[in-house]
Amino acid sequence: MGDVMVMNEIEATASRLGIDQSQIDLDSIRLPPGESFGIISDDEEVYEDDQLEFDSGFGNIIVVDNLPVVPKEKFEKLEGVIRKIYSQIGVIKEDGLWMPVDPDTHKTLGYCFIEYNTPQEAELAKEKTNGYKLDKAHIFAVNMFDDFDRFMKVPDEWAPPEFKPYTPGENLQQWLTDEKARDQFVIRAGSDTEVLWNDARHLKPEPVYKRTYWTESFVQWSPLGTYLATVHRQGAAVWGGANTFNRLMRYAHPQVKLIDFSPGEKYLVTYSSHEPSNPRDANRVIINIFDVRTGKVMRDFRGSADEFAVGGTGSVAGVSWPVFRWGGGKDKYFAKLGKNMISVYETETFGLVDKKSLKVENVMDFCWSPTDPILALYVPELGGGNQPARVSLVQIPGKEELRQKNLFSVSDCKMYWQSNGDYLAVKVDRYTKTKKSTYTGFELFRIKERDIPIEVLELDNKNDKIIAFAWEPKGHRFAVIHGDSPRPDISFYTMRTAHNTGRVSKLTTLKGKQANALFWSPGGRFIVLAGLKGFNGQLEFYNVDELETMATAEHFMATDIDWDPTGRYVATAVTSVHEMENGFNVWSFNGKLLYRTLKDHFFQFLWRPRPPSFLTPEKEEEIAKNLKKYSKKYEAEDQDVSMLLSEQEREKRRMLKDEWEKWVNEWKLLNEEEKLERQELRDGEASDEEEEYEAKDIEVEEVLDVTEEVLPFDD
Repeated sequence: MGDVMVMNEIEATASRLGIDQSQIDLDSIRLPPGESFGIISDDEEVYEDDQLEFDSGFGNIIVVDNLPVVPKEKFEKLEGVIRKIYSQIGVIKEDGLWMPVDPDTHKTLGYCFIEYNTPQEAELAKEKTNGYKLDKAHIFAVNMFDDFDRFMKVPDEWAPPEFKPYTPGENLQQWLTDEKARDQFVIRAGSDTEVLWNDARHLKPEPVYKRTYWTESFVQWSPLGTYLATVHRQGAAVWGGANTFNRLMRYAHPQVKLIDFSPGEKYLVTYSSHEPSNPRDANRVIINIFDVRTGKVMRDFRGSADEFAVGGTGSVAGVSWPVFRWGGGKDKYFAKLGKNMISVYETETFGLVDKKSLKVENVMDFCWSPTDPILALYVPELGGGNQPARVSLVQIPGKEELRQKNLFSVSDCKMYWQSNGDYLAVKVDRYTKTKKSTYTGFELFRIKERDIPIEVLELDNKNDKIIAFAWEPKGHRFAVIHGDSPRPDISFYTMRTAHNTGRVSKLTTLKGKQANALFWSPGGRFIVLAGLKGFNGQLEFYNVDELETMATAEHFMATDIDWDPTGRYVATAVTSVHEMENGFNVWSFNGKLLYRTLKDHFFQFLWRPRPPSFLTPEKEEEIAKNLKKYSKKYEAEDQDVSMLLSEQEREKRRMLKDEWEKWVNEWKLLNEEEKLERQELRDGEASDEEEEYEAKDIEVEEVLDVTEEVLPFDD
C-alpha cells in the first residue's frame, strides 16, 4: 500500500473488520524488519537521520582519559565512581563501561570507554565532563570515540581549507512582508497540519503549507512567530522559512511530552516523564533547555516527579507546566518553585543567581513581571493564622524586597500582571468571621509609582463569586465577571480617570450576561464576552471606549477563542472534545462573521504571533494622526476586491441561471417529444391543460383469485 492511509480510511477499515481502536495499544505494535506497510513516519527524515547515527557504530561511545591508575583490588571502587558520574547524564548500556587493564602489572591504564544508548547522550557527557576535576592530580579529558578515527586521517602536509562562497540564509521573517498585511494561522485536523493566510478580504483562508503526520501530538508557535515547533517520539523540531516550512533544527529528547519557548525565542525547554521499574518509586522527570539556533543542550534537570512538584509544605500537587518560568521580558532569568524556596537561574552560566536559591518558608506561588526582573510571590498563613499570609515583590538579581503586603484570613490568592508590568492585581479570597463562607477583594499594586502604593478594591456585593478577571493589554482597565451563573454581571474598572490618576474607579456594570470568559483585543479597547462550555458559545463584542455593545452572536459549542495579533480579527473554534460541528469561524473585531470552515476531528487553531513593532511611539502617533492619508491606498484595494467579489458573485448567479434555463429547456424538449404519446393516452385529446378535463371516479371490479374447497358434512 503505497499511499498513506488517512484517518477516516483507518476507521472504516477497523469498523469493517470489527476492531475496537480504543483497545489497541499503538505503541506495542512492531512491524517486521524492513517493512513499513506504506505507513510513513511522521518525520521520515528525522527517522532516517537517527538510524544513520545509530548504524555508524561508535557515535555513542566516549573515551575518558586521565583516570587514576589503580591495582586490581581498587578496580571495583573506581568503576563505581565513574559509573555514578556518567550514569547521571544518560543511560549507560549493559556492559557499556570498560576499563582496560595492563596484562603485566594488572593495573588500569588510566582511561576507559563508556557506551551510551544514543549519540546525543554521549555528546552531552563529553560536553559536561571534559575538564572535570576528580582530584588535584586527575582532570578528565573526554573525547568521542569517532574523533580518534578522524584524527588518524589528518594529512602530513597542511592544505588550505576549501573556500566556500557565502550563501545567505532564508529570511525567517518573510511572512511579515505580505503586501496584503495578512496574518497566518496553523490548524490541526485529523492527521493533517496546515498553515494558512487569513484572507479576510476574499472571505476565505488561503493555503500556505500542508503536511500529513507533521507532528505526533501538537504544534506550537514560538513567542515572536519565527518558528513552528512539532513534537515527536524522538524529540522536538522547529520549522520556518521564506516561502515554505523547512526543518531548521532538531532537539533530541526521547518521549518528550511538553515544550516551552523563552520569551525571546533563544531557548527551548523540553519535558518528559518516565515510569519507574519499581512501581513504588515516583516517575522520573527529564527537563532539557536547548539553544534554539544551535540545538545545544545548555542545561538539563533530572529527578523524580516529586522534586518538580508545585506546592508548599512538601505536599505533592503534581508537576505544573511550565516548570520553569521566564522573567524580566528578556531571556536572562528563569525560575522554578521548590519546597520553601524559589530557584532563580541566569542564562549567562545557567547556574543559580548568587549560587543559591531564594529561601521563602512555605512559598506557594510566584510570577514574573512581563517587562522587569521582578518576582511577585505568595506565602499563605502559618501557625494557624498567627503569621499572616503575604504577597511580596522581589527584585532580581539583588533579591531585594521592594514591597510587601500582609493579608489576613486568606483562603486563596491569585496574582495577575498587566502586560506592561505597570500594575499587579492580587485576587484575595477571605474567610468571614464564622469561617463558614468566603468573600473576595482585590489588592492593586501600582508598580511604576513611587513606593509602589497599594489600593484595595471590593465589589459592590463583596459576596459575589469571581468567575473571571482580565487586564486590558497595554492599558489601564480591567474586567471582572462576578455573581452567580447562568447570568453573572460584568464590571469594568480603570486605574486612572481624567480627574484622579491615583484611584481605581468603576466604569460600568453589565447586568445578567451569559458569559464566563473574557478575551481582550491585543490592542485593548475591544473585548469579547464569551459563554463557553455550558453557555453554548454565546458571544458579545463590546467597545470599552464607548461602553456599548457592537454585536451579539453565537458559535454553538465553541471551545476556544483567540484574537489575531493585530486585534483585527477573532477566531472561534469547536475542537474534537465535541463530536459535532468541528471547525472554526473568523469574525471581524466588531462581531461580523467573515467565513466559516468545517473540519472533522479538529484539534488546534493558533494564530502566528508577531514580533513587537520597530516603530517608535512617536511614529505610531504620527501614523494615527495621518491615517486618512495612508488609508486611501488600502481603501482603493478594498474597493477593487469588493468589485471583484461582486463580479464573481454576478458570474456565479449567471452560471446558476444558465444552468436552470438549460434544465428547463431539456424538460420542455422531452415534454414535446412525449406529446403524441400523451394524446393517445387521452383518447385523442390534444390539450395538456388539466382545467379542460372533467375528473370522474370510475369503479372497476376485478376478480383476482377463485378457490374451491370441499368441506365435509357431519351428521
